[in-house]
Amino acid sequence: MNILGSIRAATGSSARACGRRLCDPGPSRWTVPPRLAGPSQGALYVSGAFISSRRAFCSSTVTDYTPTAALRLPRWVNNSKSGNPRDQQSNDSPDRTNSSQTGVRLDGSEDGQSPPPASSPPSTPPSSSSSSGDGSDKADPPPSPPPNNPSHSPTSISKQSVPESYPQVLALPIARRPLFPGFYKAVVIRNPEVVAAIKEMMRRGQPYLGAFLLKDENADSDIITDIKSVHPVGVFAQITSVFTAASTKEDEKEEGLTAVLYPHRRIRITELVKGGQTAKVQPVENVEEDSAKDSEAQLPTPPPEREGPPMTMQTSFLEKYSVSVVNVENLSTLPYNKDDQYIRAFMSEIVSVFKDIAQLNPLFRDQIANFSINQVASNVFDEPDKLADFAAAVSTGDPNELQDVLESLAVDDRLRKALLVLKKELINAQLQSKLARDVDSKIAKRQREYYLMEQLKGIKKELGMESDGKDKLIEKFKERAAALKMPEAVRKVFDEELNKLMHLEPAASEANVTRNYLEWLTQIPWGRHSRENYSISHAQKVLDEDHYGLKDVKDRILEFLAVGKLRGTVEGKIICLVGPPGVGKTSIGKSIARALNRQFFRFSVGGLTDVAEIKGHRRTYVGALPGKIIQALKRVGTENPLVLIDEVDKIGRGHNGDPASALLEMLDPEQNTAFLDHYMDVPVDLSRVLFVCTANMLDTIPAPLLDRMEVLEVSGYVSEEKAQIASKYLGPQAKEAAGLKEADVQLEPTAVDVLIKYYCRESGVRNLKKHIDKIYRKAALKIVQDLGEEVFPEPESATAAPAEASSAAADTSKPEDDSAKAATTVEKQDAPPDTPGAPETSTPHQSEAEKEDKERIVTTVERKPMKVPETVHVRITPENLKDYVGPPVYHKDRLYVQAPPAGVSTGLGYLGNGSGAVMPIEALSTPGKGNLQLTGKLGEVIRESAQIALSWTKAHAYELGITKSPEEIFLADKDIHVHMPEGSIGKEGPSAGTALLSAFVSLFTKTKINPDIAMTGEISLVGMVLPVGGLKEKILAAHRAGIKTIIAPAGNRPDIEENVPESVKTGIRFVYVEHVREVLYEVFRGEPIAERWKDTLSL
Repeated sequence: MNILGSIRAATGSSARACGRRLCDPGPSRWTVPPRLAGPSQGALYVSGAFISSRRAFCSSTVTDYTPTAALRLPRWVNNSKSGNPRDQQSNDSPDRTNSSQTGVRLDGSEDGQSPPPASSPPSTPPSSSSSSGDGSDKADPPPSPPPNNPSHSPTSISKQSVPESYPQVLALPIARRPLFPGFYKAVVIRNPEVVAAIKEMMRRGQPYLGAFLLKDENADSDIITDIKSVHPVGVFAQITSVFTAASTKEDEKEEGLTAVLYPHRRIRITELVKGGQTAKVQPVENVEEDSAKDSEAQLPTPPPEREGPPMTMQTSFLEKYSVSVVNVENLSTLPYNKDDQYIRAFMSEIVSVFKDIAQLNPLFRDQIANFSINQVASNVFDEPDKLADFAAAVSTGDPNELQDVLESLAVDDRLRKALLVLKKELINAQLQSKLARDVDSKIAKRQREYYLMEQLKGIKKELGMESDGKDKLIEKFKERAAALKMPEAVRKVFDEELNKLMHLEPAASEANVTRNYLEWLTQIPWGRHSRENYSISHAQKVLDEDHYGLKDVKDRILEFLAVGKLRGTVEGKIICLVGPPGVGKTSIGKSIARALNRQFFRFSVGGLTDVAEIKGHRRTYVGALPGKIIQALKRVGTENPLVLIDEVDKIGRGHNGDPASALLEMLDPEQNTAFLDHYMDVPVDLSRVLFVCTANMLDTIPAPLLDRMEVLEVSGYVSEEKAQIASKYLGPQAKEAAGLKEADVQLEPTAVDVLIKYYCRESGVRNLKKHIDKIYRKAALKIVQDLGEEVFPEPESATAAPAEASSAAADTSKPEDDSAKAATTVEKQDAPPDTPGAPETSTPHQSEAEKEDKERIVTTVERKPMKVPETVHVRITPENLKDYVGPPVYHKDRLYVQAPPAGVSTGLGYLGNGSGAVMPIEALSTPGKGNLQLTGKLGEVIRESAQIALSWTKAHAYELGITKSPEEIFLADKDIHVHMPEGSIGKEGPSAGTALLSAFVSLFTKTKINPDIAMTGEISLVGMVLPVGGLKEKILAAHRAGIKTIIAPAGNRPDIEENVPESVKTGIRFVYVEHVREVLYEVFRGEPIAERWKDTLSL
């Protein structure tokens, strides 16, 4: 079996030099290993002749090894000073090799040979392998060979054999990765003692040491102080070449050494003979002097006495160095049968994994090729132990796993462990390849899309289908402008801005501003308007469909249509609808737009404080926009829409200006023909826009703004109108909204009357609508609860589990409904549970089902409504109305049903919610000093009315029969206390003047007032009765309370006769008065006091 076509068997050597074959293993072969092969190997043997050259470094006397050969595979170096890993790649060796001048002397001593003579000083530092033979570097020249050495012919080769037994060696700890026999490794040695010892070993021709892996991955040392700090099994390695290692720190003066090791066999430590101590750096001069003395003596210095095992003759010279020396024993591979099926299976799998890795990793491919070239055996199965070592040597596995491979002596176990390491390498390579493919595919996809889009743009441009973005934009603006009927001034501005845009770069900021301005300028509907419908019958039908009553508002709209029908056009009008909340002001605006067939746009100005919302922003501001009216024209697309401005009475005023003043220009028919927006800066005609404003009161609207509007009062609804609205509009809408459109659920008219009388007395119908909605919702709940889940079951898709829904959606073989098709799941986002503890200390409890169910089903399919069975019949009557809306809010209409005591009168008031009320007024005299005390949350105006009434009574006390003479002092020793019940409700207004005066007269004359008489009207200091407002609501309240006589100002007579429905006036006698004397005569009619007034109090 071959790897990449040519994997040959394990490491044997076949040297080809001087016509003979050297078969000894190890680096003494003439064949240069590919790992160290470099340009220098061609200089070793040319035409069968050996070419020797100067050596640029000290080396061993291994005569057939190229010391300057470059390393082509990764090296792991040891840098003990800088803290860098020892095992690192060294790729600079090829550059340091000079192929023309580097060679190896083939002379030298065998092991145990005597030291070289003094002419070769051992203190000479070895030069780097990068030095060439011409001495161009600064290294000292190499020493000359000993004179007593026999001379060798240039063609002769002497080899040095590796000793089979070497029981005591220098121990060198290795970090990160163990060494494997047959595979080179370069290490960096920083310890000066170890460096000096290695130099001495090289000089003596004993370049052998033991390399052992450190157990601690983070440790980095060149000596062994404890035998337990290294793994016991290592390799017997030969130092093939040394180089001077460059220091990694500027201030580091210690000399480092890079040694290339070639492991030969496995060994085991049996004993630590000499442990290395911390090295003491000696000056170089001292070392040279000591070496010189040794050279002169020509005799080895006797080693100092030391405790522990003795050192052999071969290593005795290491005594003077602080290095580690150990006793070792050789380890041999256990016998095996290379034809064993398990071994062959392991090897086949390793070769297969090599092939897979080689396809993914180019570095592995090169290493496998070099290994294949170096093998002598024709078949890789002949040497399985070498294959296992190679597999472990080239992988980047865990150091402990690689050490296990090194320690395995059984071939099958070694192959198994090497295969495990190699498999992990394959998985890592596959993952890297997958990541690389994913990144490449994404980049390729983007590049392809970009390339295709550029091609598509070019094709469209050539065909005229699409031009550049800027040209297309300008063409779009021109097309828009051609379809509009722009005034001349606007057309001129458009041309100028378009010309500016043509000469601006698209990336310029001014281009974006100009583009946005042209977008707005061409989206205003210049000259475009909708066809208006001036049909009176159509408008009447639409208004009656949407609203009941409101005769005045409907008549005004019909007048507007009649004028437009005769003239063919109408100018913009500004109508202001004023009324209490809930009477339908906003919905009236919608009905007007539908009757006129106009576009509708609504915006509210309640709380608005920025003028820019009305007039727009200047274009110089970032994010500038036109005002609301320009936005309305763009939205509706016509220049004659109906614009509803809501809450115009609640407009604010802030530091950004007064928006109410800004509305003057927009709502003035004389000015809005050329409305100038700050952003557009061109006149815009708003004369065709119909403005409808809404307000709850007129008091807060500025007078100049109010003067520009036509005010239409939308008063409250009477009970009959509310009942009709409830039956025609509110009831059907609420029934359909509750899902009871087809169900037999009826709200009886009598129940509606009770609802209006005792629950919803407001002038509007908004509160009535809420109550009717509540009634139908309660009815729906009762129906579902009574019939149960059997009649109204939940759909299966709503109760199915997420997993079941997903599987049902994925199963296309079975018929499924739309909800299953459109169903999907999202992550649940539930509200956090309420826990009694603090959030940081409490742990929310989750059941197992909640932990498993992390998703919620979502769908786009609308749920179908359910039909109520025809057997269900529900009636809401006055008797069971309380079950639906609770107890009544209003219990009785008036406080006094029987005749009240003297000093109590009945007034009519107008509440803030738009409804009227019957309000009793109570007066009481107490001993005091003539002071007047008022209670009942009375406002300033009503307090003034009480003062006026009391002053008029004091002034006419004799005429009223209160005092016996005109000169008699009245109320000098009494205080008057006036109270109006329901003190939590604020009361304000002048309309209680007549009622207050009647209460004072009743108190002082001790005459009771009939409770069926109610009155309203403002009084003056001389007794005049002035008209007041809110008569419709007040009369409605009196009608509801059963009042039979109402005393009202004569100035309100036309209003009452015209605007108050006859149904409300039925059963009520109206007395119109102009003076308080008329009020008193009517209130006290038939009483004895009234008979005396004929003489003293004339009308």
